[in-house]
Amino acid sequence: MVITEKKAEDYSILLTRSESDEKYVRKIAWIGLAVNIVLCAFKLFAGMIGSSQAIIADAIHSLSDSVTDVAVLIGSHFWSKPPDEGHPHGHRRLETLVTIFIGIILLIAGIEIARNSISSFYEKDTVPPGGIALAAAAVSIVLKEILYRWTALAGKKVRSSALIANAWHHRLDALSSIPALVAVGGAILIPRWGFLDRAGAIAVSILIVHAAIKIIWPGIREFTDAGAPKNVCDEIKKIASQAKGVSDVHTVRTRYVGTHLQVDLHLVVERTISVLEGHDIAEGVKERIIKEGPDVIDVLIHLEPKNPE
Repeated sequence: MVITEKKAEDYSILLTRSESDEKYVRKIAWIGLAVNIVLCAFKLFAGMIGSSQAIIADAIHSLSDSVTDVAVLIGSHFWSKPPDEGHPHGHRRLETLVTIFIGIILLIAGIEIARNSISSFYEKDTVPPGGIALAAAAVSIVLKEILYRWTALAGKKVRSSALIANAWHHRLDALSSIPALVAVGGAILIPRWGFLDRAGAIAVSILIVHAAIKIIWPGIREFTDAGAPKNVCDEIKKIASQAKGVSDVHTVRTRYVGTHLQVDLHLVVERTISVLEGHDIAEGVKERIIKEGPDVIDVLIHLEPKNPE
C-alpha cells in the first residue's frame, strides 16, 4: 500500500486563508464593533431621554454584540496561523470554537429575553415613552439589518463560519428591536397596550434560540469528527472514479476542518504498474478532487493493487 501526502507548503496554504481574507474578516468585525458601540450609546441616550425601559434594555442587549465582535477579532489572529509542529492540521477549529461561543451567547440571550418577557408580561408602563425612543428603535432595526446582510455576505465570500455567526447576532439585535418599536409605538398611541412588548419579545426569543441551535450544532458535529453527508461522499467518489488509471474507489472518509473537508479514500489500480505511475495517478486524483470537489482542502490516498480475480 502506498500513501501519498500533499506537500507541506501546499497543505499550509490550503489550511490557511489568505492574508487579505483575514484582513477582510477583521475589517468587517471592526466596523461591526464601531456600529454596535455607537448604536448602544444612542439607544441608551434615547431610552433615558424618552423614558423607555424597553429601549434601555435594547441598548444593553446591543452591548452583547460587541462581545462577539471582539471574539471574532481576537480569534481571527489565531485560526489564521499556518500549520505547525504542534498543529499539523492547522488552527481552523479555533474558528469553530469561536462560532460555538457566539452561538451560546445567542442562546443565552434568547432564553433571557423570554424569561424577562414572561416574568413582566402583566406589568404596565407608568410613563409613556417619547418620540426619540421610537426613532431609536427604528434606526436600530434598519442599521442592524444592513450590518447583518453585509456581514453575512462577507462571511460567505471568505467562508468564515464565525463571521456568519456574528452576522446572525446582528440580525438578533435587529429582531430584538422590533418588540421595542411595537411597544414604544403602542404606548405612544394607547398606553395600555404595553403587553405587546412582552408578547413580541417572546416570539423573537424563539427565533433567537432557533438561530443559536443552527449555529452551535454544526460546530458540535465538527468537534465530534462528523463526516460529510452521503451525497457529498458519493460526489467525491464519482470524481475519483473518472480519473485515468483508476479501476475502483472505496472507503471514502471525510471530516470537517472549519467549513472545509479533509478526505481519505482507497484507489484500486492495476497491479503491474510502477510505484511512480501509481504516485502520478494518486496525485492526479487528489488535484481533481480538490479542484472539483465540494470545499475539499486535502486528500489522503491509499493505493491498492487490483485483484486479478
